[in-house]
Amino acid sequence: MKIEKLKAGFIGIGGVAATHLKILGKHKSVDIVAVCDIVKVNAVNTAEEINAKAYTDADEMLEKETLDVVFLCVPPFAHKDLEQKIVEKGIHLMVEKPVGLNMEEVYAKQLAIQKSGVICATGYCLRYLDTVQKAKEYLIDKEIAMVRGYYLSSFVETSWYRMMSKSGGQLVEQATHIMDLIRYLNGDFKTIYANMALKVSDDIKNIDIPDVTSVSFTFENGAVGHLDCSFTQNDHRMGVELLGNKFRVMIDGTNLTILEDNNVMTYSSEVDFYEEQDNAFIEAILTGKTETILSDYTNGLKTLETTLAANESQKTGNVISITKTES
Repeated sequence: MKIEKLKAGFIGIGGVAATHLKILGKHKSVDIVAVCDIVKVNAVNTAEEINAKAYTDADEMLEKETLDVVFLCVPPFAHKDLEQKIVEKGIHLMVEKPVGLNMEEVYAKQLAIQKSGVICATGYCLRYLDTVQKAKEYLIDKEIAMVRGYYLSSFVETSWYRMMSKSGGQLVEQATHIMDLIRYLNGDFKTIYANMALKVSDDIKNIDIPDVTSVSFTFENGAVGHLDCSFTQNDHRMGVELLGNKFRVMIDGTNLTILEDNNVMTYSSEVDFYEEQDNAFIEAILTGKTETILSDYTNGLKTLETTLAANESQKTGNVISITKTES
């Protein structure tokens, strides 16, 4: 039976949740009926703004509310078993990135999601850029030799971000978007080797994550590459370059430049990629057709695996091989 209107709930309403709330708040097929956050004042204020019910306990919200979909927007360390509890109730699920910090736990969640039959997406929103789609189309018949990625920004003041046990570090928590974009455009990683250091930010209270990271990798298709990330800068820059014989594809922020021989083609994005992502997810639930979802839970798992492998490489000094994950 086709659903005409979805009842939505939110667990975690800080940061990225505000973007989802704004988009869904104007969606003709969605009613946001409940929000949950451990900070009561945030939950109450948000609920009052959108005429929803406020909760500070996710279990209570899931027990009392009849929901069709939940947006899970909590920090990496706070997922616990929320995914299992949500999908066991037959509720469709959007999980913000990264999907966790422990691969064993994430594999268990993947299994629960698959068994439940619900539709689940993960928040790798850059895939929904029109410029990324144009780049992917251009690269279909191209042999990529090298990939270069970067994510350079300023420090995030949130208390948990600075702690490896809670965020996984900048690569896992933020530059994961670029790792995922690299996977999307060039295919899966084969090996990963990382160098990281807390070089110039050790005056920040309670910090134990690196402020500079350099990751080298090889791919299943034989290409090589690297990614650099740092939060030592005042501005924000992120992007990917893919190089082959007499061509280069560059995504800088949301803009795309393609160089082929002596020709230069430039494109500016004309879409809100968060809106594209959320609309595709809602449409999949309404129609039962999931082709428009560009990042399901298994994809989120695979991208997490690459960033955690980089952390393991830094810890051990070893090159880490990436295992193939079945879809």
